[in-house]
Amino acid sequence: MVDTVETDETVIGDLHEVTQRARTASRLLARLDREQKDRTLSAVADGLRESAAALIEANGKDLERGRTAGLSRALLDRLTLDEQRIEALARAVEQVVALDDPTGRTVQGRTLPNGIRLSQVTVPLGVLGVIYEARPNVTVDIAALGLKSGNAVVLRGGSAAKTTNETLLSVIRQALRTTSAPVDAVQSIDRFGRDGATALMETRGSVDVLIPRGGRELIQHVVQNSRVPVIETGEGNVHVYVDSSADPQMARDIVLNAKTHRPSVCNTAETLLLHQDAEEAGRECLRALHHAGVVLHVDERARSWIPAEKPGNPAEEDGPARIAELTDEDLGREYMDLEMAVQVVDDLDAALEHIRIWSTAHTEAIVTDSVMAAERFLAEVDAAAVIANASTRFTDGGEFGLGAEVGISTQKMHARGPMGMGELTTTKWLLRGEGQVRG
Repeated sequence: MVDTVETDETVIGDLHEVTQRARTASRLLARLDREQKDRTLSAVADGLRESAAALIEANGKDLERGRTAGLSRALLDRLTLDEQRIEALARAVEQVVALDDPTGRTVQGRTLPNGIRLSQVTVPLGVLGVIYEARPNVTVDIAALGLKSGNAVVLRGGSAAKTTNETLLSVIRQALRTTSAPVDAVQSIDRFGRDGATALMETRGSVDVLIPRGGRELIQHVVQNSRVPVIETGEGNVHVYVDSSADPQMARDIVLNAKTHRPSVCNTAETLLLHQDAEEAGRECLRALHHAGVVLHVDERARSWIPAEKPGNPAEEDGPARIAELTDEDLGREYMDLEMAVQVVDDLDAALEHIRIWSTAHTEAIVTDSVMAAERFLAEVDAAAVIANASTRFTDGGEFGLGAEVGISTQKMHARGPMGMGELTTTKWLLRGEGQVRG
């Protein structure tokens, strides 16, 4: 988390130089056409693959330091880069290449009665500041989306990924040097430490938008203290509600995937709500979660649905330790690990009310065979993404066809849900006249 501190004047001066270079770079980026941008991104993807060994070596140093510092399993997972993840990063950049340029599009246009030709066109936001934690993938995702949308980016990646991010930044900037894109389109302020993050939140007028990505403490600190406009992202207390009509096998598969596919990310399910008449489906879900090693924080009714372990079962050794009593703290918690809150509810109305109270408006899902229940859930739940009969893990920019994502916005102004390049643009009005004056 970023602490509130008195910022050193030297840091403020140095950061001002960074943001001014970014401002200049953003003006140069705005002149590039799609072909120039795509060549730049292709060079970045190639650079990532060619530097895989150096990236893994750098990442190993961060992981070793993180283990020594006692980082949680969830943070270590987010921090980790291996050959497969580096290849995924390169492919994500190439997916951005394949996307249309979001700038220069005419949103609307007309000729006014006085003959002035009026058009509204999309343009880059300008300079993006991004503060994030142990997520080296964000370094690449933001750089790629910023370059394609014509925005310069200033990154503050956190000390846990310091060595990895330094190497990633070096790879990206080296790729920029081989293209027509300005090198200062992607910069880092990690060297300024926490003072740099605090100063970045004060750069109103130099940075156009600030995007925090990380845990609740980081996000809320930035939202509450930044003078720069903020797009709030990420925190996900995600629910899956299993309705009385749900197919037990479908429910089991969806719930297991939503919880265990990658527990450390924000679209992972944290709370399972079970209709009181969905006992068969509930038992299937709880058995699968228990066998997968998920710690279950259960209410009294859900506890009675958990099957007793048979001798020799792999879960038997520490099975009892995986069952805990459900508390209000569990209902509001984003575990980001193999833990889950479980509550049995009376009906759909009770599930909707529970979600209204505890949801962070990220992603909510229902499993049901009732069209009426599904449509009511989709209509009444207020969240960035609402899902019927599919895993919550699909709330993702890549899965939505947006390419890499900036983050998942949980607010309602400007951007909501997975944010792709379109959310990194604004519009301006162009008027073309022939000497008209207003009377």
